[in-house]
Amino acid sequence: MAAAAGSRVSGLLGRSGLQLSRCMSSGTHGEEGSARIWKALTYFVALPGVGVSMLNVFLKSHHGEEERPEFVAYPHLRIRSKPFPWGDGNHTLFHNPHVNPLPTGYEDE
Repeated sequence: MAAAAGSRVSGLLGRSGLQLSRCMSSGTHGEEGSARIWKALTYFVALPGVGVSMLNVFLKSHHGEEERPEFVAYPHLRIRSKPFPWGDGNHTLFHNPHVNPLPTGYEDE
């Protein structure tokens, strides 16, 4: 009795494994169409998008210097609970003295 139940279970598992492999292998027939779609998306969407972004950056960079905002020492901004592990401990890693103020104000004023 137990042997018959075991053969039924293995037979069911064998069939489901076979059906699973058939379902998975059926997706390989559409790879050529999928590659063609991704190639078209690359040429007609991605590359023009990169070009438009580059043009936007180029035009914005020649727009001119904008005046930076006045420094206001808000108590909830630029809190230093411990110093940064580089330099004097007060400057962030990518600190720009023209754009990023310290807790006391801009450096070049």
